[in-house]
Amino acid sequence: MSAETAVFSKTNEFPLRRGIAVAGNLVADVVKNIDRYPGIGMLSSIRSVSRGVGGSVPNVGIDLKRIDPSLPVSGVGCVGSDEYGRFLLDELQKAGMDTSRIRTLDNVPTSFSDVMSLPGGERTFFHARGANALFSPSDAEADKLDCDIMHIAYILLLDRFDAPDPEYGTVMARYLRSVQAKGIRTSVDMVTDSGMDYAKTVLPALKYCDYLIVNEIECCSAWGLSARDENGLLKVSTVRKAMEMSLAEGVKRKVVVHAREGGFCLSRDGFFFSPSLCLPAGAVEGSVGAGDAFCAGTLYGIYGGWDDEKTLSFACACAACSLTKADAVSGMRSRDEVWRFAEAFPPGKPAFAPDNFSQEGKL
Repeated sequence: MSAETAVFSKTNEFPLRRGIAVAGNLVADVVKNIDRYPGIGMLSSIRSVSRGVGGSVPNVGIDLKRIDPSLPVSGVGCVGSDEYGRFLLDELQKAGMDTSRIRTLDNVPTSFSDVMSLPGGERTFFHARGANALFSPSDAEADKLDCDIMHIAYILLLDRFDAPDPEYGTVMARYLRSVQAKGIRTSVDMVTDSGMDYAKTVLPALKYCDYLIVNEIECCSAWGLSARDENGLLKVSTVRKAMEMSLAEGVKRKVVVHAREGGFCLSRDGFFFSPSLCLPAGAVEGSVGAGDAFCAGTLYGIYGGWDDEKTLSFACACAACSLTKADAVSGMRSRDEVWRFAEAFPPGKPAFAPDNFSQEGKL
């Protein structure tokens, strides 16, 4: 019996596994679709406004439940006792997530973001940390976790986890070690923030991370590298170098990187690439949740014991599904529907900066 067959039973249930816990940021997103991004002192028209979930816990968690409702998924984090907090808890519960480990804080606002989304899908965030700034290891005690994989995000946006630790470098690193000590696999993601010290905050956590799932900018920034050339083309050799350095720094199993061109995975099995799906003109409504959708697809493949190539293909298809809706989670489909979507819109041939990368996939 294959690893995949052992995990995915005929009824698509998981009787032998404990599911995935998603910890970290819970955010209420106020998405404002604008016609252009204005300069200082200039005006841009808002074409529409909508409210949706944001942050790793809602985005990744709800996407996982949409992919497979039978998968046990729990959320871990903090919200405020306000309208946004009630909205987030309600959305998670409607999706079927376990919210018993999400703490409600009095006299603290729920984190929110004003998301300015351009017609092509690019977006800019104006973020208020709120309750997320108070989320700490005491809210996610390793002894109380009952999961096979703990995914926590975002590094650089969780104040108490990003704080320095005299022994481990950061509180996040100490926490991840405590989770691994319980036999739980750890997965981390980070946020793109040009004003932060990536090396100081990110590198300590890699030593206690089984899976690193990030975008190309984040992966390279951790090592002071630039992922793209002066023309905006992806430098695959540089991305691979950053992935190799991350693995050497201590990532135990896989480094997975997503970019608009596709997904990359570096593990003990080799280096793999899967190109993004080629969507028709007008199909993209927003990219606010594409990275988290890719992450959800990656975690699902890892949980199911899929090989790197299949996992990347599925993750890229999940990201493409997300692009078809303006908010973070409405575009996600069931597992079978994701595969059908991938068949309907096969990958294109992305352009890369000149280097020695072969687009065949495995090097």
